[in-house]
Amino acid sequence: MKKQALNPYLPSWEYIPDGEPYVFGDRVYVYGSHDFFNGYVFCMGDYMGWSAPVNDLSDWRCEGVIFPRDGDPANAQGKMCLYAPDVTKGPDGRYYLYYVYDKVGFVSVAVCDSPAGRYRFLGYVHDKNGVRLGNRPGDEPQFDPGVLTEGDKTYLYTGFCARGDKSRHGAMCTVLGPDMLTIEEEPVFVAPGCEYAEGTGFEGHAFFEASSIRKRNDTYYFVYSSTVMHELCYATAKDPRGPFTYGGVIVSNNDLHIDTYKPADKPAALGGNNHGSIVEINGQWYIFYHRQTNGSWFSRQGCAEPIFFDEKGQIRQVEITSCGLKAKGNTPLISPATCSPKNRCCTPANPACPESPRTGGMTIKPPASQPTFRTAPPSVSNTSLVKV
Repeated sequence: MKKQALNPYLPSWEYIPDGEPYVFGDRVYVYGSHDFFNGYVFCMGDYMGWSAPVNDLSDWRCEGVIFPRDGDPANAQGKMCLYAPDVTKGPDGRYYLYYVYDKVGFVSVAVCDSPAGRYRFLGYVHDKNGVRLGNRPGDEPQFDPGVLTEGDKTYLYTGFCARGDKSRHGAMCTVLGPDMLTIEEEPVFVAPGCEYAEGTGFEGHAFFEASSIRKRNDTYYFVYSSTVMHELCYATAKDPRGPFTYGGVIVSNNDLHIDTYKPADKPAALGGNNHGSIVEINGQWYIFYHRQTNGSWFSRQGCAEPIFFDEKGQIRQVEITSCGLKAKGNTPLISPATCSPKNRCCTPANPACPESPRTGGMTIKPPASQPTFRTAPPSVSNTSLVKV
């Protein structure tokens, strides 16, 4: 599949939302959940692998099923859905896949010698007594794992905070040992949910879900979906366990706050949930995210945009476009300041953009009823979740 890189960047028949991009060797790999065309819930499929050469981000290759829904003893009947995963390279050089099913509150781990899979079930994140994180008294349910390995330590970020639920306090960070399963340091809170955001600097953009973590130079970037769902925000810290300071919005899948072709407070389309992260590929940083398609919340496709850091390490919100990733031959990227109407994402609210065959100018509409989320996360501070 060699052609100009467009959004969505994968073939039109594929639905890989919640994308976590990584460069391993000379390829970029994207790990995400797996929606279906005309799906009736989120994440109905097995985990699929996709990768592309770092020098040709239009040439995506399907790696096949990297982990099946029934590959975990907790889901031997295959009746639960695989929610958004993440992958990290362990201190032993192997690759570890962290994931959560839709009806449980603990984190599972699978392992493989290659980033392309196929991953095999390894075990569950647990304390030194063998009790699973999320199942102990005082634990909050685990959700949307994001992972970063440095030396012998792996930092695991999790959480889900719905509006009105004061039992869930915010995003959590748990430190795992070199076996990639055993808790070495108990969870601490790193970003507040909306019920505990007042006075923290996260007001209006409190943590909702979609934890992801990256490091750029000496700064850790915690990327997450905020309470309004359609935007991916970031917070920064000098230590992976915080404290984190709110930074801003990186991307919104309805372009709220963008004023280059519409009023800033006018959405370009009806937005939906969002999940993704940032990655550096050949010296250029990108944000990977997803959009809803086919008039449904449950058929989401991955997109990407170049992002730019200022001298202070801050990221300005980028406009969603149909251009996305640069094509083979290092085609010059279009910065937000020079993006012309024809490069913008085709949406019903953006008639200046000619309709793209990849996006189809589709109209996004909400489901007949709001999707039901598992409730999950106590006050935001660097204290243990285990009550004493």
